[in-house]
Parts: sequence; C-alpha cells; structure tokens
Amino acid sequence: MRFGSGTWMGCALALVVLAGATLLPAAQAQVGRNEAAPKPKEPPAVPLTPSVKADPMEVPGFWDPRRRPERPDLSRISVIRFLTETDYPPFDYAGPDGAPAGFNVDLARLICEEIKVQCTIQMRRFDTLIDSLNKNDGDAVIASIAPTPDMRKRVDFSDPYYRVPARFVVRKDSKIDEIRPEALEGKKIGVVAGTAHEAYLKDLFTEAELHPYPTAEAVRAALKKGEVDLLFGDGISLAFWLNGTDSAGCCAFRGGPYTESRFFGEGIGIAVRRNNDLLRQALNWALFRVWESGRFTDLWLRYFPISP
Repeated sequence: MRFGSGTWMGCALALVVLAGATLLPAAQAQVGRNEAAPKPKEPPAVPLTPSVKADPMEVPGFWDPRRRPERPDLSRISVIRFLTETDYPPFDYAGPDGAPAGFNVDLARLICEEIKVQCTIQMRRFDTLIDSLNKNDGDAVIASIAPTPDMRKRVDFSDPYYRVPARFVVRKDSKIDEIRPEALEGKKIGVVAGTAHEAYLKDLFTEAELHPYPTAEAVRAALKKGEVDLLFGDGISLAFWLNGTDSAGCCAFRGGPYTESRFFGEGIGIAVRRNNDLLRQALNWALFRVWESGRFTDLWLRYFPISP
C-alpha cells in the first residue's frame, strides 16, 4: 500500500479531527496512489535554514526538540543498502542518467551522511520491494510505503517523516469560503471513486452531492469545466497540479488540511526487516538530526513549491 496521511506535527498546518467510521479496505488500499506528480525539473537551490516553517510555505516536522532520540551504537553499522522504486515522482524515479532520484532518494543520502556510513540505493518494482527486503537483498526500503497493520506484520518502520493531507480545491472565482459539512449542503464535490477521500466524504459530508470519477484527471477536468463545485483529494498531487500548466491557473486550495489518520494513514516511515532494532533506531536518530540541522526543510522546499 502507498502512503496515506495523518497529523502534520511541529508545523503550522491545522489539524482537522472529525469522527468517522473505520475505513473500508477497498478504499484504504488506494490512499495516496491515485496518480504520481510529474517528474520535477532539477529543483532550485534553497538557502539552508534550521526553521521548520518557511513563509508562506509550510514544512512538516514530526520531531520534538525536547525529545531527542538516543544515539545508538553506529559502529555496528558498516553499510546500508537502500531499496526504492522506479517510477513514483517526485519521491522516487530514474534521473536523466538512469540513476535513482527524488525526494526519498535525497533523504536517504542525507541519512547516510549523518550516520557516516557507506550506502547504496537500488531501484526495483514497487511490488517486489518488501519481498526483496525480507530476502536480504537490501537493508531498508524508502519508497513511500504506508505502515498499515498488515504491513507491520511483515516489516518494522522508522518514525514517520511525511504525511499527505487531503485537501479541497475550488475554482478561483468560487464564492465558497467556508469548508464545513453544513456549509457544503447541496454542493457538488468531485472525488476519485473507491478512494479513502470518497469514504471520508460519505462519512462526514453527508449533505453534499458526491460525484465520483474514475481518475484524478477526470475529476480535475470536471472542476475546470464547472461540472462540480469542489474537488477533494490528495494534497501533494493537487499541489503539483495547481502549480503546473495543466491547471491553467484555474483553481486554488480552500480549507483544510484534513489529516484524520483513520482514513489517510499514520504517516510514511522507512521499512526495515522485523526486529532490526539497531538499524531502525539509527534511522530515527539520523532523521531527527537531519531535521534539527535544517536539511530536511531545505530538501522539502526544493521538491514541494506549493504547500500541500
């Protein structure tokens, strides 16, 4: 399963926690993997800063500076073999030279620098990653895998380092300024059918008129044409759409973010083999250090020009 979203910790994004039923497996299985964002160009350099917030951009931070993870015995780690997937931009993809590239790949390199250990990064098909890890073909998988209960039976996870909020999008000329269930009574909301986003709307926005579409492209086209009043979906892919040419500047975020973990997941960590506590603790320590130094903020701003 791909990434979901949960609470943005340590940043200024508001948490919207609403009561809801347990997510149906069919809907949950599609969280966050409705489409990939377009392959980004070489991201521009951004000045390094220790802040977790850049105005007007919000940067997620899951780490409490008052709770520093204990430094494990890193001398027992001689190499880390990271596995990632081949085509899930901007997180994982093949660069112009065929080498692994993307947000997850660059984060893995920062982790290796922090631990001061030799690392390799290999690309494989997404559906083979966990089996490859458990066959000892790699030591860690950094590929936007959601730590679902079933996945936790197969692997352990580091602390989360990002989550994907759900967001509403409206046309820029829309008069809708309040995003509450009662305020959207009778409004037409487009959503990709069979996703957690649809399940969330069915459970909480019961007075709205839902319009399911087969793909994210179809629901975005419906919003541009005025067939629906709002669109509800994955905040990260929507951020790339809004900032790209396909949207033609038609639309903007409105309300949110929505981060209920029962629908949108716990957050994304790095997978390691079960009971590999030394590596898991080393990754947690390194992630904290990368965040504390400001390098996580730098990396996030390079890849995400519009806050999801």
